[in-house]
Amino acid sequence: MNPRNDHPPNRPSELAGEAIRGLIERVTFHNEDTGFAVLKVQVKGHRDLVTVIGTLPVVSAGEWITAEGVWVLDRERGRQLKASSIQTQPPDSIEGIEKYLASGMIKGIGPVYAQKLVAKFGRDVFDIIEKQSARLQEVDGIGRERRQRIKEAWAEQRQVREIMVFLHAHGISTSRAVRIYRTFGEEAIGRIRMDPYCLAREIRGIGFKSADAVAMTLGVEKESVLRVRAGLAHALDEAAGDGHCCVPRASLSNAASALLEVSEQLASDVLTGEIARGELVAEAVNRDEMVFLPAIRAAEQLIAERLSTMAGRAGTGYPEIDLDRAMEWVQQRTGKTLSESQQRALRMVVRSGCAIITGGPGVGKTTLVNSILQILGAKKVRCVLCAPTGRAAKRLNESTGLEAKTIHRLLEPRPGGGFLRDESNPLSGDLFVMDEVSMVDVSLMAKFLRALPRRANLLLVGDPDQLPSVGPGLVLRDLIQSGAIPCESLDVVFRQAGSSLIVEAAHDVNAGRIPASPEPVAADADFFFIEREDPSAAAETLIDLVARRIPGKFGLDPLRDIQVLTPMNRGTLGVRNLNSLLQSALNPVAGAAVERFGVSFRAGDKVIQIRNNYDKDVFNGDIGVIRSLSLDDRELLIDFDGRRVTYDFGELDEVEPAFAITVHKSQGSEFPCVILPLAMEQYVLLQRNLIYTGITRGKKLVIVIGQKKALAAAVRNQEVRRRNTSLLWRLKSAGPN
Repeated sequence: MNPRNDHPPNRPSELAGEAIRGLIERVTFHNEDTGFAVLKVQVKGHRDLVTVIGTLPVVSAGEWITAEGVWVLDRERGRQLKASSIQTQPPDSIEGIEKYLASGMIKGIGPVYAQKLVAKFGRDVFDIIEKQSARLQEVDGIGRERRQRIKEAWAEQRQVREIMVFLHAHGISTSRAVRIYRTFGEEAIGRIRMDPYCLAREIRGIGFKSADAVAMTLGVEKESVLRVRAGLAHALDEAAGDGHCCVPRASLSNAASALLEVSEQLASDVLTGEIARGELVAEAVNRDEMVFLPAIRAAEQLIAERLSTMAGRAGTGYPEIDLDRAMEWVQQRTGKTLSESQQRALRMVVRSGCAIITGGPGVGKTTLVNSILQILGAKKVRCVLCAPTGRAAKRLNESTGLEAKTIHRLLEPRPGGGFLRDESNPLSGDLFVMDEVSMVDVSLMAKFLRALPRRANLLLVGDPDQLPSVGPGLVLRDLIQSGAIPCESLDVVFRQAGSSLIVEAAHDVNAGRIPASPEPVAADADFFFIEREDPSAAAETLIDLVARRIPGKFGLDPLRDIQVLTPMNRGTLGVRNLNSLLQSALNPVAGAAVERFGVSFRAGDKVIQIRNNYDKDVFNGDIGVIRSLSLDDRELLIDFDGRRVTYDFGELDEVEPAFAITVHKSQGSEFPCVILPLAMEQYVLLQRNLIYTGITRGKKLVIVIGQKKALAAAVRNQEVRRRNTSLLWRLKSAGPN
């Protein structure tokens, strides 16, 4: 039967209601999001296993079940009990206990160890695990390490099951129970009862409406101050997710009023109270009263203060440098002639405490940065290089020959969150170079600046025409527009780069021109547009390109070298559908798999980390490959460029398939080959800076596939969604610090 649907397509005939009790032999299917389950049950008086369908938050083979419902006959699936209520009990028979332990629910115990444990301890095995775990080492093959793993997994599973039952009773899916337990520990249920909105604030994947529904079942009044506070915070968080650092006061109270279905007066009164309590901050920005989360306002204040101070500082502290001789020396050393704008930029950087270099592809940013580093390195200036993502840092390392780290690793993440490097424990260096600044948000920039030594100098490098940061703010664009920081924009495309059709296409897009494929196609062409009017036909062509044609013609590896970038998550050419198609084409091997959060994971899959995990030292945007998957240990191993990291099944909301990713998630990365599918079904997100960013991610080959009118619509649309920030205002007006 179809386990996702408890209403079979062939209408069954319903027989008399009945209750049964028996041992769960097998859990054929269980969806943790909906609770829907298909169970095979041994029932006394029934020769064959009985199929029971119904909903329950958590279930394992070996448990006893009591189910009430009606028998249904289906022409294809046979006789089943369609249960209106199901209750489970821990197993008490030897057979049931062994099945229960062998089900994979406890890390460290599979079928082999389940049999050994039951043979040794019989019905007392649960008490042994919980109260006398040292005795587990009496079982052959269980040493101290495995015993500790079993004990910890047992305690966690017990708590997680309690959380699952609690969530299910209050109308929320149970798939996030492990995350809730890991976040709140044994006090999870107490925390949720006290403030159910903590679910939306602190648990990824649980939205405000779900938390609000839990609050209602727990008796929170519709107009309670707790609820309105949570609604205001949610509205601000939503704004931050759209890139805003602040929200007009009236807009915020109106948004909360609409969200909560309460009066505007109540929302406004609670907002006033939150400002008085210091939970939120109100400030006049350009004569508009704006409301900030305190941390974001403090971040913008710090950026404006520190960078203005650095830019206005007299001298850099570098040894004396004869720049004319230095430039002649570095050009001979590299064999590359610096343009007039590059020479101006070099002089500016060497003489400024803080400076910005901008420009599109092929204009010589890399050559310039490398020249600056060689000149200063010859003078024993300590240069420190960083970038927002691992791939960007690796590219910076390859282009300069110097060590480059991600900003997060440079700041040294503290287990549990935060960084070890700050004002009290600053970094060490004379010049700090940050690449790909367009994708750095205000929070990360502020944390970076806090850790800079007071006399250090800073060089920011980036392209403001790319997509802005995913997080709040427009840091690079605001810094450039303010005029407060010395800045040089490189605009001369060098001859070698100019021969690249990728570079030409990127500059065409940025200038509002539609890039075209070469006619006739040259042997060394690196940019192509393949027209497909129908999105389904585009998807078929895309799969063929990735799986067969590009590897065959260019010798590129489909997993390592080819990256599909798309504007949206939904739709025929969206991330979800393309990942499903590409997984089937590139990793069709049958074997162990786990489904979590609507996604099936298996060994060989390409995945991307979607949130910073300081404990694992893995960060948003890191791309890896699943190397192994263990159903017994309920975990999988992901290889991130040689770093192997273990994930519990309950942590899989931190990763997503990455055969295809959004253009936004590709920021700061570069791939040998990029395929960019476009269709009018993506119209809402078709923007010039998105197409420009996608094209500039490709190093050797870029293929745009889809509808010409979609490409034209994107190139014409140069409107950048306005973001509410105060950084530009602070830099221009020297506002309050």
